[in-house]
Amino acid sequence: MQKVTISRKFEFSASHRYWRDEWSEEKNNNEFGLCTSPYGHGHNYELHVTITGNIDPKTGMIVNLTVLKARVKNILNQFDHKFLNLDTPYFKDKIPTTENIAVVLFDLIEKDLSRDGYELVRIRLYERHDLYSDVWK
Repeated sequence: MQKVTISRKFEFSASHRYWRDEWSEEKNNNEFGLCTSPYGHGHNYELHVTITGNIDPKTGMIVNLTVLKARVKNILNQFDHKFLNLDTPYFKDKIPTTENIAVVLFDLIEKDLSRDGYELVRIRLYERHDLYSDVWK
């Protein structure tokens, strides 16, 4: 039997700041530029979640898309309209870069979906139309 993938797109908005307390202001500014503003800056993120599996002969699907949507949205509610540095526990010790946000989301989504036997293959997180990070198994 062939394995198939299906992807679903989600959107959320969040703000973040790039800053390392152990660095001087000058070093932070040199490394991160405008992203060091104490007020942060925001993005409208786009997340693509890709699942793989065998097609169920009864449903014709590899995943119930209603379930997938609800589960991912439940996770994204922790991030949506939040200042990621302060309003989530995930970035207390790491900078919320596109790459780090993508890794955190992958881990949360994979853990949640694997409870029902769904296999997460990849996520793609767009920070902007020309900047994204992929995380895959």
